[in-house]
Amino acid sequence: MSLPDVSYSRRLTRAVRVGNIVIGGGNPIVVQSMITEETHNVPAAVAQIIAMHKAGSEIVRVTTPNLAEARCLAEIKSELKRQYRDVPLVADVHHQGSDIAVEVAKYVDKIRINPGLFVFRKRVQRTIDYSEIEVQEEQAAIESELLPVIEACKRHGCAMRIGVNHGSLAERLTVMYGDTPEGMVQSAIEYIQICERHDFRDIVISLKASRVAVMLQANRLIAHRMAELGMDYPLHLGVTEAGDGQYARIKSTTGIGTLLAEGIGDTIRVSLSEDPINELPVCYDILQALGLRRTKTEFIACPSCGRTKFDLPTVLAQVKSATGHLAGLNVAVMGCIVNGPGEMADADYGYVGKAGGKISLYRGHEEVKSGLPQERGVEELIALIKSDDRWEEPPAGYVASASPISFNDRITIGIPLAVK
Repeated sequence: MSLPDVSYSRRLTRAVRVGNIVIGGGNPIVVQSMITEETHNVPAAVAQIIAMHKAGSEIVRVTTPNLAEARCLAEIKSELKRQYRDVPLVADVHHQGSDIAVEVAKYVDKIRINPGLFVFRKRVQRTIDYSEIEVQEEQAAIESELLPVIEACKRHGCAMRIGVNHGSLAERLTVMYGDTPEGMVQSAIEYIQICERHDFRDIVISLKASRVAVMLQANRLIAHRMAELGMDYPLHLGVTEAGDGQYARIKSTTGIGTLLAEGIGDTIRVSLSEDPINELPVCYDILQALGLRRTKTEFIACPSCGRTKFDLPTVLAQVKSATGHLAGLNVAVMGCIVNGPGEMADADYGYVGKAGGKISLYRGHEEVKSGLPQERGVEELIALIKSDDRWEEPPAGYVASASPISFNDRITIGIPLAVK
């Protein structure tokens, strides 16, 4: 009896360039975040952008609520190049955004617009359906406002993110479709079709919600709808307004990780009500757990039980401290010989406890050192890795378990095409 194929292939999307980063097109999933400094405070904004980029934010978003702050992007870009390097920047544009978006297209690499706020109309709590004429009038107003932005993006080589938020859908779409993922999808499709009519396709799409179930359904639906319409735009994933702490990380991981495992998504942001630099380790841990990108050592360890032959949490911490900088390597720390070798799965190296204060070291499934005193275990593991010419010295400034360390000093392995 043959088993059904339950694997997911990664959704194939067009490549959209944002500065020196490419989203989609089979490239590794891109990690991004947003600064919290005010844009008019240029020195503080530049400093935070540099810190975010060093910590792994490959694209950095900056708010631009008005024209004055939009023009600050020119100085921010200039200072980044002078002090550091040309970091890919996104300008976040919201209410009445046409004039602002046209201005910032001169300076940034991508503009983010929110369809629910771009042509802002005050909500009137309307309950009756919109007539076809009213729908056409609103769509014409959107096109009129969006066309100058499209032309500016084309002129300056600037990409656009059409970023739909569940909490800010336009009144018309809420009346027509209800408070549903369908309304979010329709909002995005309207803007995509306007861009396509004017031959602009450097577009990234996002559909975000604070409820994971809504975010999942909306992104699955937009991926399906775009396939029906012959569209291949990359998707930006995130659970918006997730909050802070452990639960926010779990919400974000559940939403983002589920879609990535289904082959959906090209760039991600974890949104936390914390210092945004804290978002980046969560992003990279999601990608590492799915095997999509490797930025650190992958550790395999048993949960410990009565058979464990040493203080496993302490030993695991020691092994991680010594080898945590070896991106791409798989290291297992197992508490006993009963299940250890078999449950090390595909580890490159294994550290397995035995009775009498001894340990064994494995290369793959082969035991290569036996009867070693526990106190020499980490030293011997390092020696084994060195003998295989797989050791690298820790980067400058590396401190075990510190977060973040310099992302630009890490090895990043991207797995581009499939989630199997």
